[in-house]
Amino acid sequence: MSACGHRHEQEVGTSTSSHNHQYFNHIAAEYDERHGKTLDRLIEEIRARLNFIGADWVDDDDDDNDVDDAGAGDKQNDGSPVKTVRLLDYACGTGVVSRVAAYNARAENQGLSPSEMYAYQGNLCAPDDPNPPALASPEFSNFDIAAVGLGFHHFDDPALAARRLAERLKTGGVLLILDFLPHEKPDTSHPAAPTITHHGFTEEHIRSIFEEAGVGKNFALEEVAVVFHVSKEKGAGVKRKIFIARGNKA
Repeated sequence: MSACGHRHEQEVGTSTSSHNHQYFNHIAAEYDERHGKTLDRLIEEIRARLNFIGADWVDDDDDDNDVDDAGAGDKQNDGSPVKTVRLLDYACGTGVVSRVAAYNARAENQGLSPSEMYAYQGNLCAPDDPNPPALASPEFSNFDIAAVGLGFHHFDDPALAARRLAERLKTGGVLLILDFLPHEKPDTSHPAAPTITHHGFTEEHIRSIFEEAGVGKNFALEEVAVVFHVSKEKGAGVKRKIFIARGNKA
């Protein structure tokens, strides 16, 4: 895959997202270490589903035709434009989706300079601000894929988030959501409790969100063979099964 046009976005601004901002800033340095094994398994599960996700990926055969010298131009040896895949990884945390298929490593191998890869902080989901000026330039639109990896349950209004992300996709682009199937509520004393607004999603709920956002074409959902175990202060832990859902913008 090509990583050209790689963008991260983080949701900040509302009361719930303020809790998220504070909590995840506090644990960011240790997040990958704490959940490393589970995240690695999740990444492998996503990699195994690249065909299921269905974006117009750049494969190894495409790379063979790319120019060899970094910065030598944006055309292949046959004169045709170099194919790129633009990914918007929203509410990305430490970038689970962006690591799929060695996304960043491939970017470096193909000569993509660090100046072409950015992490932006902004809120695409504020009800009263549908087009934030800071995110209004053309580079923040026309994505091949927009993804939210384990962030949907933190949003005040997931349906609004889906609509806003769909607006950033090109026609035929893919909305990809990874999140939890319905589960019991966590212990309210857990520091992360104020950051959670939804305790999982049914397939019917996710399907309706996709359809209302205009990305219900070719909708599909699969359960991923990864389970998060969230320990409680007392008693047994909470088990959370993960799904991956995708749909195309009509």
